[in-house]
Amino acid sequence: MTPADRRRPSTAAVITALVTVYVVWGSTYLAIAVMIETLPPLLAAGIRFCIAGVLMLGAVTIYTRWIRRDPSPERPRRVHWRSAFIIGTLLLLGGNGAVVLAELRIPSGVAAVLIATVPIWMALFDAIQTRRPPSLLVVGGLVAGIVGVAVLLAPLDGVDRIDPVGVALVVVGGTICWALGSLYARSAPLPRSALLGTGMEMIAGGLMLLVGGVLLGELGRVDVGSFSTRSLLAFAYLVVFGSILAFTAYTWLLANVSVSVVGA
Repeated sequence: MTPADRRRPSTAAVITALVTVYVVWGSTYLAIAVMIETLPPLLAAGIRFCIAGVLMLGAVTIYTRWIRRDPSPERPRRVHWRSAFIIGTLLLLGGNGAVVLAELRIPSGVAAVLIATVPIWMALFDAIQTRRPPSLLVVGGLVAGIVGVAVLLAPLDGVDRIDPVGVALVVVGGTICWALGSLYARSAPLPRSALLGTGMEMIAGGLMLLVGGVLLGELGRVDVGSFSTRSLLAFAYLVVFGSILAFTAYTWLLANVSVSVVGA
């Protein structure tokens, strides 16, 4: 289902979703840093999204079948799963996975600042896709964003010693993959139910993260006895607030508002 097929959302709903994304996601970078102190990075991220996705699909099933008693609940088609795996791979493996690995090398604050360049890439790719140059207002906002990122990074102690591999992971994976996945999600064939589609995307992306973790040899280095309570609490926070709440709000925004609003 594309954004054009949906009814225009209320201003209050859009504001609520935007605030949720801004506030909650701002805290997830620190939570990720705490989680990977003792948990395997990609495997933990994969399990996080798989759990959130299963809970989401379970909630949708309970609501449609036992509360609303829909006689013909929507069933995902093969094309929907294909879209979910493309979106999940770009957003969660390429985007979130890259940030998780990057935070092994750079501070969470630096990662958060670099992620602020996502709107720049989204505007660039959207202009290429639509073959329309961005408006002067959007260009001004992007320039302000670049300047803002530079201003935020400049006063950091030891900024010249920041690991370039960590920076590259965030920029190439965390920002470019996220921007591409976000734009693809806006027109991809997905279920009419936004919650159903989001749950599918989290499961698909979570599975891809698990595959990535296995390929990087994380499975052989897992030591359950070394998992700290602090890391496990951060993991639980990311499942509930980072995935179920914030990611759902973000995917809803992608389907209901313009790119400039989502990426702002």
